Amino acid sequence: MVQDEPKGEVVATSAAPREKKLNFFARIALFIRQVFAELRKVVTPTRQELGKFTAVVLGFVVVMMAIVYGLDLLFVWVTSVVFGVPA
Repeated sequence: MVQDEPKGEVVATSAAPREKKLNFFARIALFIRQVFAELRKVVTPTRQELGKFTAVVLGFVVVMMAIVYGLDLLFVWVTSVVFGVPA
């Protein structure tokens, strides 16, 4: 790495060694190994945790539905007041 004088930015030099690019099949194999390594880190929730998470999500969805419904009623009322209801 070299520091560029006028702006103080750090830039890579062209002489810096680069990693050799793997071929197509080696990249796929590396990807699959990394996927399995990440899957080993996954922790499955207990039955109680799953119940809590489900309740939180359903509660949030109900609250958001109520907010959207309330806003819909408000906009219908404002529209009918502003533009009038045809008789």
